[in-house]
Amino acid sequence: MNFELTEEQRMWKKAVHDFIAREVKPQAAEFAEAEELNWPAIRKMGPLGLLGITIPEEYGGSGVDAISAAIAIEELGWGDGGTALNIAAHTGLGCAPITMFGSEEQKKAYLPRAASGESKLAALALTEPGAGSDLQGVKTRAELDEDEWVINGSKAWITNAGDCNYIITLVISDPEHPQGGSRSMSMIIVPSDTPGLHVAPPEKKMGLGSSHTNAITYENVRVPRQNLLGEEGRGLHQTLKTLDGGRISIGAISVGIAQAALEEALRYAKERKTFGVPIAHHQALQWMLADAATEIHAARMMIYYAAWLKDQGKPYTKEGAMGKLFASEMAERVTRNAIQIHGAYGYSREYPVERMYRDARLMAIGEGTSEVQRMVIARKILDEIQ
Repeated sequence: MNFELTEEQRMWKKAVHDFIAREVKPQAAEFAEAEELNWPAIRKMGPLGLLGITIPEEYGGSGVDAISAAIAIEELGWGDGGTALNIAAHTGLGCAPITMFGSEEQKKAYLPRAASGESKLAALALTEPGAGSDLQGVKTRAELDEDEWVINGSKAWITNAGDCNYIITLVISDPEHPQGGSRSMSMIIVPSDTPGLHVAPPEKKMGLGSSHTNAITYENVRVPRQNLLGEEGRGLHQTLKTLDGGRISIGAISVGIAQAALEEALRYAKERKTFGVPIAHHQALQWMLADAATEIHAARMMIYYAAWLKDQGKPYTKEGAMGKLFASEMAERVTRNAIQIHGAYGYSREYPVERMYRDARLMAIGEGTSEVQRMVIARKILDEIQ
């Protein structure tokens, strides 16, 4: 077993880290407070390859391996959780399905522009007001009218919905299919300027201010028949495969946020003095720091392992869910303790740890709650026992 990154991965990590340290991290609080995307940095990510980490080189992407993709998302999380979520949703949810399931025409039409950084981002619309984790409860419907799909319904909590060129939408395309829900769903690519597509203002959220999340309404939205992504009736299968990769991304963001919080806590613990010595000398705080470093290391290894399995073409649903579950809950513990180490200052917006805590809280909800991850893991381990 080789736990070392390759030379190419180390160079990639350094290049991404230096970029994030220069273009994202110093402005993180400013964009979060303004509740605006860091477009100046996002537009510079195209040439670096960050917007195309799930896109092959022949379509303008960077074509990096899954571990390198996880490294990039982790570094983004270290710089700013909101910006990291924007890019993870763009690459893992908006671009990856077209890479995996799209036709040659669809790949040429959408992927080069998505990878370039010259335009907006991409989005995936799954969640509905009455159907979050329960995808079988999806109600948004698409019906064929000659050579067009006509879409009606609504989606909720969609990252990048108001900041994208297209939204891949999960719909019911054949409600009468004899096999029921699993074969009644399809994915359809909906350009964001399509008449009848209404995107609500960004939600007011607890954290992740530099990332927008919107509700969407589809009112007789018409798109060409060829905008169907892959095979009709395979939408649920496509969604589950997409979410497997998305869990790696959310886990990686969690690791990045936790790493940033630990660094802030270490810095403060060395500077702040109580009872005549730096608080880093007090055993109670040392244990918090030691636990944080240990859990971050464990989470990173879990995420990298799931990514390695993906690179090997092996099943990774269980490992991805495990990594996402552990990393997201770990990030909340680490950021909470980082605030505790800062004392009253940690509760102030003057210090970044309170923002990191608020950002980390979503990670145990988005891309499947912790409870859903436990369901996925339990089913897999029960299936393994004959």
